[in-house]
Amino acid sequence: MMPQATATGRKTSFLDALFTATSAVCVTGLSVVDTATHWTGFGKGTILFLIQIGGLGIVTVVSVAILLVADRIGLSHTRILAADLSTDSYSSVGKLVRNLVLTTLAFEALFAVVLSARFFLAYDYEMQTAVVHGVFHSISAWNNAGFALYTDNFMGFATDWFVSIAISLAVIIGGIGFPVLRTLAIHRLNWRRWPLHSKLMLSATAVLLVLGTMTFLIFEWSNSRTLGALPESARLHSAFFHSVQTRTAGFNSVDIAALNEESMLVSTFLMFIGGGSASTAGGIKVTTFALLAFVIWAEIRGNRDVNMFGRRISEEVQRQALTVALVGVGVLAVSTLALMAAGDSSLTAAAFEAVSALSTVGLSTGVTAEEGSLTRIILVILMFIGRLGPVVLAAAIVLRSRSNMFRFPSERPLIG
Repeated sequence: MMPQATATGRKTSFLDALFTATSAVCVTGLSVVDTATHWTGFGKGTILFLIQIGGLGIVTVVSVAILLVADRIGLSHTRILAADLSTDSYSSVGKLVRNLVLTTLAFEALFAVVLSARFFLAYDYEMQTAVVHGVFHSISAWNNAGFALYTDNFMGFATDWFVSIAISLAVIIGGIGFPVLRTLAIHRLNWRRWPLHSKLMLSATAVLLVLGTMTFLIFEWSNSRTLGALPESARLHSAFFHSVQTRTAGFNSVDIAALNEESMLVSTFLMFIGGGSASTAGGIKVTTFALLAFVIWAEIRGNRDVNMFGRRISEEVQRQALTVALVGVGVLAVSTLALMAAGDSSLTAAAFEAVSALSTVGLSTGVTAEEGSLTRIILVILMFIGRLGPVVLAAAIVLRSRSNMFRFPSERPLIG
């Protein structure tokens, strides 16, 4: 709210400042003002600082929390989680935090150099401007934040495959989670030595990215307001870019409000799934969705156990995944109704905006900027819940786990 943060001739209300700060700390990317023109260099720097602290902080806290929770759920589970995080006990917390910070800064520096070079060489930016834009968008992409220094976000780069791929890679790597990055650093491509989480996360991520890309190509190929307006050579990487951004990043190279209803539905579905655990991504998480898919498949086949990659999944973990998913659906249903009641949004637009905030994505059809104060308050609450809710819920379930002293007689209600 400081005058130094706002451009001349513009004013920032308390609610707009709160919304922007929450969106930055929760690495969401939703905005009620034009980031490119509303804020001064100081304001943009403040947003970037909040993105960095929010992204790095949540990954560090979650990873450390996994260690702390692990010591409360038994030796066997502790050893599995410790192996995933490449650590051993409380004594390794300091080393874990250091590795998290160094990994984050190294990747951000790498993508900052790549993007700065592209802006400088291909777009004739001055060196200082190119570096500023490279650093800002590298940090924003790595932390899956979705804030951009352009009024139309990345629509001006829709035909630039280099920028699209660079931003997409930063989003993907930042969103798969530190445990997976540690696995790749230690075991490289030795699939057999990968822990189950890493196998599941990378396999499911690849499937979702391919399906998302193909779906957007099919539904938007002839849409003259989105992919149809681009050269055919640019449509594939633009569809891939949109598929990646629905995984909680929030950048856009096409007009989101112009998407077909089918694409809106697919985008909503992908946003709800989100990214990886112990990452900057939101949503119910890829592993939660993939695990539930395996549960359904096992039930359809009549298998007694749920098996993945040669490992049996305990009933406890299945219940945890089901709880996280159903609570997410419940919060989404209530928030969608609240947004519809608070403004004039349609069901599709309200659901899209609610999922975008709850899954900390940042894509918007325009509801966020157009609706009133009550809508923005609801979205602020959703962003906060979406950033911390799944983590807190999962930890609470694990910590409250206990053995019953007795069991009731079993009986089967009618299903279906």
